[in-house]
Amino acid sequence: MNCFISLLKHQQYILYFLYHPKVPPDNNESERAIRNIKVKQKISGQFKSTDAAYRFAILRSIIDTSIKSGQNVVNALSLIAKLETE
Repeated sequence: MNCFISLLKHQQYILYFLYHPKVPPDNNESERAIRNIKVKQKISGQFKSTDAAYRFAILRSIIDTSIKSGQNVVNALSLIAKLETE
C-alpha cells in the first residue's frame, strides 16, 4: 500500500522521460559514476586513508566530467596540475 501511495504522489514523474528527451529513462549514468570507486575498493580492499579516498573521488570527477564534455582527459588533468602549482 505504501508503494501505491508513493506512485500516486509522484505519478507525473514516472514517465517523465517520454515527454522530455533530455531526461534519461534509467540511472545507469549515476551507477557508472560510482562503479569506479567500487572496483577500486574490490581490487585494493580499501582506501588506506580518508584523504586518499577524497583525492581519488576528485580525480574521478575530473576525468568523468572531461569525458562527458568531450574534452581530452590528459589535457584537463595537466591544466589542473598547472593551476595547482601557480
